[in-house]
Amino acid sequence: MPSLAARFHHVSLSVADLSNQERWYGEAFGLTQIEERVDLTSAGVRTAVLSDGQGLRVELIERSGSRPVSHPDPLAAAADQTFGHLALHVPDLDAAFAHLTGDCGAQIVSPPAPGASPGMRYAYVHDPEDNLLELIEVQHG
Repeated sequence: MPSLAARFHHVSLSVADLSNQERWYGEAFGLTQIEERVDLTSAGVRTAVLSDGQGLRVELIERSGSRPVSHPDPLAAAADQTFGHLALHVPDLDAAFAHLTGDCGAQIVSPPAPGASPGMRYAYVHDPEDNLLELIEVQHG
């Protein structure tokens, strides 16, 4: 069977406040380019696809009446059969963690720690609406 040669395009997050989350992801990850906006007024849905211009894309979807789902940590997230968290590769874990938890106000879930693979480190934070984000640094060499 031939390979599909699929590549990751974007992740989609359902949010309560589209404008606030747009600002936060712009400041936190440099997702300042708007690739697409959709306003489905009759369905009570607004979306924005944000990009950093280098391949990272996040689609934020605000739907009237949506309900929050929050996972306090990655193990709790594994109890639900759905996407548990958004994992992002960062070149400097300590700097990214400090930026998100200091400048951007992300809530700490777990501080930087060694990962299971050699040269890997990770940390977890919550965005302003409690979406679980994993930051991963891989040191080569």
